[in-house]
Amino acid sequence: MSSILASIKAALTGATAANGDRADAGPGAGHGTGPDATPRDAAVDGSASGHGAGGTPLIVSAGGAGRRHSPSSVEELELELLLEALFQCHGYDFRGYDRAVVTRKVQALRAQLGLATLSALQSRILHDDESYNALLRALYVNPALMFDNALEVSMLRLSLGAGLHGVALPRVWLADCAGAQQAWTLAILLDQEQLAPRTEIHATVASDAMLAEARQASLPMARLSELQANYVRSGGIGKLIDYFDVSADGLHAVLKPHLNSRITWAQYNLVTDASFNEFQMILGQRALPDFGPALRKRVLQLFDDSLAPFGTLALDRPLDDHDPLARHYKPLLAHQSWYKRIA
Repeated sequence: MSSILASIKAALTGATAANGDRADAGPGAGHGTGPDATPRDAAVDGSASGHGAGGTPLIVSAGGAGRRHSPSSVEELELELLLEALFQCHGYDFRGYDRAVVTRKVQALRAQLGLATLSALQSRILHDDESYNALLRALYVNPALMFDNALEVSMLRLSLGAGLHGVALPRVWLADCAGAQQAWTLAILLDQEQLAPRTEIHATVASDAMLAEARQASLPMARLSELQANYVRSGGIGKLIDYFDVSADGLHAVLKPHLNSRITWAQYNLVTDASFNEFQMILGQRALPDFGPALRKRVLQLFDDSLAPFGTLALDRPLDDHDPLARHYKPLLAHQSWYKRIA
């Protein structure tokens, strides 16, 4: 961490010195760096000052090659500072997430809030709780609709029937749960497999605000026809509303108590927290696509530490054959990224 901050400080110092009279110079202006930048303490192109021909400042990459300033490098620097601020002030670490995914989500929120720069967004999230929670939601897994992925539901039906019936008190972990509707989908499928009375669903989310939203969520009746269509498309029989109690005004519905009581919601950070239980099934396929390589490796190890023998692990893509963890698993079906633990 100190090396990243030192790199940023060095880059900003060099940029300010080189651009002191420029109209657009100032804190954070000039020549930014990306995450691979190093302090400008070595000669570049024969210059001990860190300048190229004609006095044009150069950014030194980790590979030792200089590159001239481009507007995108300022945005890269702003993004680094934003993620660092989120981590240092609030404890949520998105620095290991896929940078292209993070950039897209953060820029969308910046535009939605009507802010000109990511620096303005950083200032907002440091001083305004509503904006901070909006950023967390933007960076988190996209919310799911009930039965919105027919292939996922089919794999769940197969896995629940084959993997949980022989277990006395099975536990299923929805890691970085994509909202209440993902948990409701699982609860309904467990009920259809006669597993609901003895299966515990552990649904974890990143923040307390998301936790409160999930616990208080209800089904808008205005979307019932859309969700019923999802349900039928994924192989459901009968009426989805039979699993819910409708409010007196007919506008909302909540999952029936005997199903809702099987869901335990908790705040949990996949990036920093350790294994907290042993599970017969771990569903992490919705969270993993956003992770960069190092973080993905860390989370896969966490899942491996948390999965019981012969348990089921749902991923977003197949395990790399060269990954040491791959020898612990075999695919449930060919060309699918759902696995049974064998070692």
